[in-house]
Amino acid sequence: MERQLLHSLEIKTIKVIPMLLALIAVANTTLSYFDIDVPLLSYLGGVSLFPLLFLYLSSYSFSFCEYHRMFLHYVTLTWILNIIDYYWGIPVSDKNLFLLYMIITGIFLFIILYLYLKARKKK
Repeated sequence: MERQLLHSLEIKTIKVIPMLLALIAVANTTLSYFDIDVPLLSYLGGVSLFPLLFLYLSSYSFSFCEYHRMFLHYVTLTWILNIIDYYWGIPVSDKNLFLLYMIITGIFLFIILYLYLKARKKK
């Protein structure tokens, strides 16, 4: 009984973590644009390669639908853009970089909504 409860809790946690990471990424990007530094967001939502790899492998191991993986794709893309901007710099103004992030966020939200409705329709 306890093992089944832990298994269920782990699956629910692995499903929710990418959504929380995406929410923290959006909040951190928005606040950074307005020069508001919240280190707690970086500590909570900072992603390194191994946890991201674990989340991807878990999503495939537990057969999550693409709707859940889209949040991981979003986090991965913004993470890669942040690394490129940090080490090499993306030659655009802060405003244009913020707009780029918001466009990417909007595209991913549209795709996530589409996949969510598609999954709900199948049920």
